[in-house]
Amino acid sequence: MKPIKIAMMSMTHGHTRKYYQTLMDNPKLDWVAVSTENDEVKQIFLNSVDGIPCYDSDEAMLDAHPEIEAVVLASANSEHLRQVKLCASRGIHILSMKIPTFDMDEYAEMQRVCKEAGVVFQIELELHYNPVVKRLKELNENKAVGELKSFEATNITLSPVWAFPWQGVPELSYGKRVQIKDGDARFRGGALCDHPHIFDLIREMTNSEFDTIFARVAPNLRDIEEEDMLSVVGKMKNGTVFLLDPSWSRTEAKLKVPGPGWEISPKRMEVNIILNGEKGSVMTDCFGPNLYTNATPDSKYVLRYTYFDEWIGLVDEFVECVRNGKTPKINLDWHKNTIAAMNACYESITTGKAVKL
Repeated sequence: MKPIKIAMMSMTHGHTRKYYQTLMDNPKLDWVAVSTENDEVKQIFLNSVDGIPCYDSDEAMLDAHPEIEAVVLASANSEHLRQVKLCASRGIHILSMKIPTFDMDEYAEMQRVCKEAGVVFQIELELHYNPVVKRLKELNENKAVGELKSFEATNITLSPVWAFPWQGVPELSYGKRVQIKDGDARFRGGALCDHPHIFDLIREMTNSEFDTIFARVAPNLRDIEEEDMLSVVGKMKNGTVFLLDPSWSRTEAKLKVPGPGWEISPKRMEVNIILNGEKGSVMTDCFGPNLYTNATPDSKYVLRYTYFDEWIGLVDEFVECVRNGKTPKINLDWHKNTIAAMNACYESITTGKAVKL
């Protein structure tokens, strides 16, 4: 299969650096160029990667390289609509970061232009390709604990706002400045916006959609404008109840470039899923086993993963869809109900009431 000529835009998302090795080494990809958001991001990239042309604007990159077939949108959520329309107008396929947009009118516009252009739009929720999660799905499909009754999941991490500042700016993360609730100085756009994975996974594993959602925020650990701690409970339409924790509850050093000494808590992140069924429970640590060290700057504990490269499966699916005209599992139409559920979480926090979807 001919490698896909691929580029990256903006380079301001927390997952950007994870793509460097994949784009360099994966024989199914031919990394052509990048465009960077600003001079600071450009310098970080040039200090990290050799031999890839770097441009100051998306348009300049695409004009210089008409051979580009696909792009990774590694940008602020607020930039996605502009970039999607730019790519669709040129017939360029899109691998987008987790949140296309929270504005449902913008979302519909993305759906329209991509459908009219016939381009593949895959949303990067790499957890779906984690081998532990794949095994958990198999156990669930085989009714290992009987009929599923409840679903508990954590998607807790340190906060990326120090290295990727847009994630701490409500207008760039949520898309506009919306107060989280009366009497609270914070705004929408924080930890919830970083953690859609478990909202997608429960939909897939229950083969059902959200029925009711109730969410609450806790006091912040950090001095930022957005929420960093929250909890979500509710029920799916098939009766499965759930408890979700999509927080930034791991603490970090305020580094401009993630690296050794970033973690203050021993674990950088934890994604834990518990399935409770009629016959028992399955408890899953999606990123274990792990190795801990304290031989880092300032004697801080650091987690070293025995790494599962979810990007292999994710890229394999993207290439297959682009080359053979298929629709990826996590596409705009599928993911729309996840975004609606996350908006319902914010509505519940604002009103203090459960939201019916």
